[in-house]
Amino acid sequence: MKPIGYPLGTARALSRSLRIYHGDAARRQAMDALHARLLGPGGLAFDIGAHVGDRTSSFRRLGARVVALEPQPGPARVLRLIHGRDPLVTLIEAACGDRPGSAVLRINSANPTVSTISGAFVSAASGAEGWDGQHWDHEIAVPCTTLDALMERHGVPDFIKIDVEGFEAQVLAGLTRAPPALSFEFTTIQRDVAEACLALLDALGPYRFNVALGESQRLVFPATVTSEEMGDWLRRLPHEANSGDVYAVLGD
Repeated sequence: MKPIGYPLGTARALSRSLRIYHGDAARRQAMDALHARLLGPGGLAFDIGAHVGDRTSSFRRLGARVVALEPQPGPARVLRLIHGRDPLVTLIEAACGDRPGSAVLRINSANPTVSTISGAFVSAASGAEGWDGQHWDHEIAVPCTTLDALMERHGVPDFIKIDVEGFEAQVLAGLTRAPPALSFEFTTIQRDVAEACLALLDALGPYRFNVALGESQRLVFPATVTSEEMGDWLRRLPHEANSGDVYAVLGD
């Protein structure tokens, strides 16, 4: 599938993303089981950095209403094709950060899943083991909102998923009301971003934490841990682990 007016390389990459993120039934089942701990029928989820919408699809399978943000034109078109007719999905072609306005999005046409607003993320990936061949080949200006602004318009969500390639701390800096649960992506090339996210959440409310590595959709710890314990675990994690999602639950 080639989005209208989008580079062929990006179209091929989006087709690959659709196969990876929507095409694995076992992965879908594991994802739904994980999200069902945090979200149920009639709930509200924010999907920040929705890409091709696999998390949005999971939230909808659980009966939740979804607000999905994706600033890239190609993935945003894919989202409209998949979810555009669903009245319980609100699609917003925008980024999210610590203040409203606009931002510069660095696009990786061959691998749009790692397109980012964070220049520090691009610098950290440069020359890093496992990140060979990644190129952010052009930039576009995109509108930017905040989690607080989204809450004012759509309500306080039961769960927020944040996956924005090194910009997670800025997204959390735009949040002043503690939602019941959220997740943020981490990478081993930017552990400082994860530590900043933990500190922001500590200041926001009494959160407890767990983590899933890569796309496993399976929590590592049998019970939630403190932010200090999560930070220690992330610091000891081998570089080869690459990435994962930290889950935060309020008052657990």
